[in-house]
Order: sequence, then C-alpha cells, then structure tokens
Amino acid sequence: MGKLKCFEIILSGSKTVYHPGERVQGIVVVELKGDMKMRSLRIFMKGVAKVHWTESRSTGSRLGSYTEHYNAEVEYFFKRQVLFGGEVADGRDTLSDGHHELNFSFDLPMGGISTSFEGKHGSIRYWLKAEMDKPWSFNHKTKKAFTVISPIDINRPEYQVQVESSVEKTLCCWLCTSGPISITSRTDRRGYCPGESIAISAEFDNHSSRTVIPYATLYQSQTFFASGKSRVRRTKFTVLTGLPVAPGTRGSWDSQLLKIPAVTPSIINCCVMKVDYYVKVALHINGAYNLTMHLPVVIGTVPFRQAPSYRYTDSRYYRETQAQFASVSLLPVPPPYREMITPPPPFDEPPTYAESISGAVNLDDDDDDNEAPGVNMGDLTYTPMYRYVYNYRPPPAYHETDSNGLSNLEHISLTVCSDDDS
Repeated sequence: MGKLKCFEIILSGSKTVYHPGERVQGIVVVELKGDMKMRSLRIFMKGVAKVHWTESRSTGSRLGSYTEHYNAEVEYFFKRQVLFGGEVADGRDTLSDGHHELNFSFDLPMGGISTSFEGKHGSIRYWLKAEMDKPWSFNHKTKKAFTVISPIDINRPEYQVQVESSVEKTLCCWLCTSGPISITSRTDRRGYCPGESIAISAEFDNHSSRTVIPYATLYQSQTFFASGKSRVRRTKFTVLTGLPVAPGTRGSWDSQLLKIPAVTPSIINCCVMKVDYYVKVALHINGAYNLTMHLPVVIGTVPFRQAPSYRYTDSRYYRETQAQFASVSLLPVPPPYREMITPPPPFDEPPTYAESISGAVNLDDDDDDNEAPGVNMGDLTYTPMYRYVYNYRPPPAYHETDSNGLSNLEHISLTVCSDDDS
C-alpha cells in the first residue's frame, strides 16, 4: 500500500475569481510514495447557497425552552469528472509511485448563480473537491474554493442617479418645545464599487437649544430566508464624523467622502438571502433620540467609468487653422466649429481584486469526514475576493468651514462591527 505525500487542486494561472459562463480548469496533483490501489479518482464542482440559524422557543410549562432550527438550501450546480479509474464500484486500478498531474475542466453556468458570500447565518459558496475512492479504507479528499462574481455594472443609468432624502424632528422637554432639527442629504450617485468613495452632501439645520453632531455610516444588511421566516443582521463599516452644529446655526457637507472597503457586492438574485447597503446620515442629540435617515446604495462589480471630456476647439489642428485664417486680413475669422468629437473609449484596465474585509472561513462541510485524521488534505481555509478600485480619483471635495476657519470634517474611521440580529 502506497503513501500519499501530496494531494491538491491547482487552478490554471492561479486564478481565484470567475464570472458566470467562464471555464474553471486546472490540475489535480498527486504525489505517491509507492503504488496505491483505488477504485477511482474523481473531482466535483459544486455551487450552493445555504442558510441556517436557530431560535429559542418557550414551551410555556415546566419543561422550559427548546431550540428551533431554520434551514434552506439552493444548489446551483453539481458536476463531476473521473480523472483516473472507472465508474464501476468494484473496479480496481493502481496509480503508480511518483508525481502525477491530472487535468480537469468545468464550465460555469451562464446565468442564475449569485456572487460568493460568507455571512453570519448563511453562505453562497463554490468549490472543487477531488476524492480518491479507496477499497477498505477512508477516502482521501482535497478541497479548493473559488470566488464567483455575478456582474453589476454601476455605469448603467439607474445607478447614476442621486439618492436624496430629508427628515425633521422637534425636541420636547416637559412643557417646553424647541425649534426643529432637520437633515437634508444626498449621494452623488446610487451605484459604487469597493474602493470607491461615496460623496455625501448634506445640510444640518439646528433650531433647538442643544448642540448636535453630524455623522454618516456605511451599513450592510444581510437578510436570510427559511421556512417562511427571515433573519436580519446588520454590519457597520466606514464612519464619517463632522464638527458639532451649535444651537441656532446650520452645518453643511459638500461631497464629503465615505470610503467603501472590500465588501461583497449587493446580492439581489438569490432566493434564500439578500445583501443590501445603505448610508445612514444622522445627528447625535445629547439627551434625546438621534435624528437619522437612510440612503440606499448598490455595491457593484464594474467600476465607475468617467469618460474624459474632449472638445474639437482644444485640438492643435483647430488652433493652427485659426492662426492661418487670422493672418489673412481680407478674410474674417470663421466662427468656432461646434461639433463635438468623442474619442474612442479607452481600453479597460485588467480588473483588480482584494480579499474580503470579513476575512477567511473554514471549508469543512457536513459531508466531510472530520473525525478521520489525514483524510482531508490541503488548505481548508478560504477568503472571498472582490473587485476593488485601488486608483479611484474622486472629484475635488469642497470643505465647508466654521467661523474659526476649521474644516467641518472632523475625522473618518473604518470600523467593522455588527448590530444584534433582528
């Protein structure tokens, strides 16, 4: 009986991110010390969305409480190939001593699959698993996950519109009522890509007798569905805080920037979960409930393309022609040519990716034999990779100043924390 020294899956070109319709190909590397008998060596490719959470229920009696489980699952695809041996269960083949590289190739579906996601109560995961089917022994397995990104192009017109809202409240203390406090805020557009910044403009009117502090936060909302129930989990990311607004005054933001970290894109095409984003703009009011508003945004996968402006009158040919006409005194200078010439669009740069801010997860699954040591080989951790813009150039931001000449932007911080589930 031979000894298995190496058993791993290597994707072609060390690729880790794929899109619907792409080909997933690579090799399974097997290194043996001595010959090894097996029925077959197979590789599987699977895509699945899973949801699970628990809730405690009271029986209303002396028996106390019990735990109720909620589960849902959608299998996008399950494909397999036999790389060595045969399909017959009682067959016997021998893989010889040494180093072996076995090629595989799968095609992802063209549509109907969602972006990879790892959440508190569920995941959308795509992985490859190679398995040695050995007679009278535990099967050896190795696993490798990869990221699938379902495209959302934020350059579409519906994602280029501004998102705007306003809210107002009046403070009351016993029989006294102060003047209103209000927020009017908007984003520069609706769609963004990780690595870009949300430009927030806002007016904060404070007609009360208390000092208020404006701030804005990027939130992610994860919603899971199972058995007719839902579970929501909210995660807070980037926070932007402004200077206090004194009683009887107005504060304003003009395109203050809220950075988007490497988060999963919005997920809107999965029936067991969805991922949404919104910007919370608020005023902290000491001794009262904060005044808040939500501006929904979409996190996409295709970065914002800002076409460079070009005018014919800026060209060297136009300037030289005008100079020639001007040198002829008998002829009047012709009027400027008004037609706009649009240059061809620039070539798209190769996409860049970043590891998810949520970090790595473990690939152990229900069907893995965790109790048998040495059965699962290779790296069983996985970190999703998402499209990320490293060279984003935001529009020049104008900073309002207070009476002392200080910028109204106090600080920007990046935090990752989660609210309680609801």
